[in-house]
Amino acid sequence: MAEVVWGLATSHVPSIGAAMDNHKTADPYWKPLFDGYAPAREWMAAHRPDVAVIIYNDHANAVDLDLVPTFAIGTAARYEVADEGWGRRPVPPVVGAPELSEHLVRELMDEEFDIATFHELDVDHGLTVPLSVYCPEPGDAWPCAVVPVLVNVIQYPQPTAARCYALGKAMGRAIRSFPQDVRVAVFGTGGMSHQLAGARAGLINSEFDRMFLRAIEAEPAKLAALSREDYIREAGTEGIELIMWLVMRGALSEHITRVHDTYHVPASNTAAALALFEEVRA
Repeated sequence: MAEVVWGLATSHVPSIGAAMDNHKTADPYWKPLFDGYAPAREWMAAHRPDVAVIIYNDHANAVDLDLVPTFAIGTAARYEVADEGWGRRPVPPVVGAPELSEHLVRELMDEEFDIATFHELDVDHGLTVPLSVYCPEPGDAWPCAVVPVLVNVIQYPQPTAARCYALGKAMGRAIRSFPQDVRVAVFGTGGMSHQLAGARAGLINSEFDRMFLRAIEAEPAKLAALSREDYIREAGTEGIELIMWLVMRGALSEHITRVHDTYHVPASNTAAALALFEEVRA
């Protein structure tokens, strides 16, 4: 049977990918962020999964804003890297895990989550930047297959934090019921606090971010109880991406240990963070 082995929460700021692609990670602006990633990267390199289930949001690159599913799963064997307006990132295409994807769709539908499916999907920075945070030098191929899971955090009304946490719990059960022996890591992406437009553009709320980083390990239900208005008020219009971290946390068990975390402000007007958790085996 499949097993969930670890979970990663990470920001997916596009300029983080650009800093790697353009060899600027040692520049004074970027070095503190990438130094913070280093211990997690070393640990993850020694604990490679077979498949990464990556919860992210498309940024109007592959999904037309006229039709945005609340929850969706990619079921393809391969995902090309999206051209977000300045060419495709110089990273490999993403290899899918169709059998696991289709299993997740069926199991989640049976648990009363209405899941849209993408048989073709170009993946944008929301997915490729977390992959680069995990594996900065993939060469010709990423070290694991990927199941893309898309969450609407752009168009109102977004799913509630409670619904995302419940989705994560159902996803964890679905992964563990998959009959093949595969090791699965779950990524929750986006955030932390940031707002890109409007009167509060540039908002950073470090107090809320640090509370969230603490609570995501042992008090996820506290975070799931917050309304979408709470998230937008405290973390900004784009800070609501943090509900995707709750999908990751729900997929993990109650028995986890924190491997590493880091928090950095700012990364392109965003509070950027990483939190890595390992499942504790009996």
